[in-house]
Amino acid sequence: MNIVITGGAGFLGSRLARTLLAQGDFSINGQTARPIARITLVDQFSPAADLLADPRVSSCVGDINALLTPGPKGAAGIPDGTDVVYHLAAAVSAECEADFDLGLRSNLAATQALLAACRALGTQPVVVFASSLAVFGLPAEAPAPSGPWVVSDDTLPTPQTSYGIQKFIGEQLVADYTRKGYIRGRAARLMTVSVRPGMPNGAASGFFSGMVREPLAGLKGACPVAPETEVAISSPARTIEGLVRVGQTTDAEWGARTAINMPALVTTVGEMAAALERVAGPAVAALIDWTPDANIRRIVRSWPGQVNSPRARGLGLHADPDFDTVIRDYMRDNPKAIKGIPGS
Repeated sequence: MNIVITGGAGFLGSRLARTLLAQGDFSINGQTARPIARITLVDQFSPAADLLADPRVSSCVGDINALLTPGPKGAAGIPDGTDVVYHLAAAVSAECEADFDLGLRSNLAATQALLAACRALGTQPVVVFASSLAVFGLPAEAPAPSGPWVVSDDTLPTPQTSYGIQKFIGEQLVADYTRKGYIRGRAARLMTVSVRPGMPNGAASGFFSGMVREPLAGLKGACPVAPETEVAISSPARTIEGLVRVGQTTDAEWGARTAINMPALVTTVGEMAAALERVAGPAVAALIDWTPDANIRRIVRSWPGQVNSPRARGLGLHADPDFDTVIRDYMRDNPKAIKGIPGS
């Protein structure tokens, strides 16, 4: 079994690779699971040393678009014999708003190149496309919903950001390549992943991690939206669990070619702060900086706060039980990033 992960040096890509290596085998469309012989990590950066130390891992480093664009000998990032592709590489939301051409190149052109390379294999590989909740959006001029805005798998996407539009186009391309029989497509709308370790990224939703991660490290963490803002999130563990399951679904289990909503823990920013206080204490929670940012608020306001995921539940996937658990899991997994808390 040969697997490609684009964005393989990033946080989710690296974690997915480690999970698959530990799992050891992989099943496609209900077939008998086969041992994982190779995982190719495609990224503009080199993967972590522990991944490169595994003989099953190979690295393809360089410009993502160039690595995915088919040439006379195929695409460097999609080698012959590839059975499964996880397409995680992308420019994130705020980056795409700030640089329109970056979004087109990184999210649209790269996805088109990847699908063309997979088609050229002629073997109908499984392609798991990481889409986003950002495909849903309320226009800025629309009145706020009178009650909770709930989206389901069959809700019509109306993206309000370049990133969301690019992800929705990607979903439709994956569906059409699947309809034509070129690939076995699986488009999964990921929730905002929290709590992410490491440095902040350029995502508009990055503060959903930063407002917890930085205070736990003894630093101020920005929260640019109001406490009552509803959010739909997923822990790293639940996100990776979902990606692995989606890649191994049978055609019958997957059903329609359209994308599915991954499970979401629905909460509010205020409740996230309260959970941080319960888990780490009031001094840590006091490091949250509640300074508004109109641009971030505008983007986040356009996203739904409540998500229904019937197809994901049908695959046996479920959301995190509560945000307290998410914080404790982050602290357990990242002990070196925790400071100023008794026992840390």
